[in-house]
Amino acid sequence: MENKPIKTIQPAERLKLVSEYYFSRKLKEVAQLNAEGKDIISLAIGSPDMPPSQQTIEKLCEVARRPDAHGYQPTMGTPELREAMADFYQRWYGVSLDPKSEIQPLIGSKEGILHVTLAFVNPGDQVLVPNPGYPTYTSLSKLLGAEVVNYDLRADNGWQPDFDALEQMDLSRVKLMWTNYPNMPTGANAQMQTYERLVSFAREKGIVVVNDNPYSFILNEHPISLLQVPGAKDCCIEFNSMSKSHNMPGWRVGLCATNATFISWILKVKSNIDSGTFRAIQLAAAEAYHNEPEWHVQANRKTYAERRHYAEEIMRQLGCTYDPEQVGMFLWGRIPDSYQNVEDLTERVLHEARVFITPGFIFGSNGERYIRISLCAKKEKIEEALRRIRQVFQ
Repeated sequence: MENKPIKTIQPAERLKLVSEYYFSRKLKEVAQLNAEGKDIISLAIGSPDMPPSQQTIEKLCEVARRPDAHGYQPTMGTPELREAMADFYQRWYGVSLDPKSEIQPLIGSKEGILHVTLAFVNPGDQVLVPNPGYPTYTSLSKLLGAEVVNYDLRADNGWQPDFDALEQMDLSRVKLMWTNYPNMPTGANAQMQTYERLVSFAREKGIVVVNDNPYSFILNEHPISLLQVPGAKDCCIEFNSMSKSHNMPGWRVGLCATNATFISWILKVKSNIDSGTFRAIQLAAAEAYHNEPEWHVQANRKTYAERRHYAEEIMRQLGCTYDPEQVGMFLWGRIPDSYQNVEDLTERVLHEARVFITPGFIFGSNGERYIRISLCAKKEKIEEALRRIRQVFQ
């Protein structure tokens, strides 16, 4: 058979708009260092290292053993899960949601970002994305042909939106505004005043505000929801997730809550992309929503508080400053002025102290002088990280 030259195959043009996710790339380097015997301690990623409740795991196993539990599940989710999600919002936030029409279970919030963008944004439309902010808001918007318009979050404004600056912008092509409170990466807590301004802004400008709210219950005494604001359901969407609040990041269970019309549009997208999650996961997630107060809120609050103590000491050892009022499962701190850029510090911490922490530039230009430390490591690991850093940064 004649060996004809293979015609060169090129990826889609959209791949030029994004790069490989920072952690995907950096974890390869960390894995290589570990293979060389370096024993890197990772304080970079927000993946809870504790398990969900025993009742949750038992329910998963119980349902998985049923011979009739393995078929396709409804894309809109099982009634049991939707009702548990509605009960969760009523119990913790005082928000009433119709489980049949105002809640859509998700395979995590990242999937929700995709579906909401597809449902609301045409190619060429604009979306408002916080700087600093979760990188997926930017990357998925670009992949789907939207134009990203950043709005600034600044330390001197408590990392809250500057509504005066937003009012000065040309918003005629903006369809969505992404918000995330309690905020990641900065740890700024949700404020009812901010939520009220966001609802007013959305109604006035005809923009859908999407609040990503997975950190409500981590080191936070007073969890609140954007949907508590009167009229919010008419123009806003809120994501929530079990990944952080219930120690279930690998289970991929989240929710989208809004009005019935918006849910129907999102479901139209989702039903053409995937099917419902495994029935055992859905019913176990419903069990977790019902049993979380006793085991999680108190136990996890104590655990993260202990870890936070050592993370704060690491910040001080590195000469970084931080806001002690921040919440969530990370600690966000500003690096000393003596460093030209943040990687001068984070790379030294990685290669000399053998500790992996996150440089803030991955969240946007407003994070270029910051680092983020994850609390998702056992206390002993964070203690050891502190010991190593003390040895290097004496």
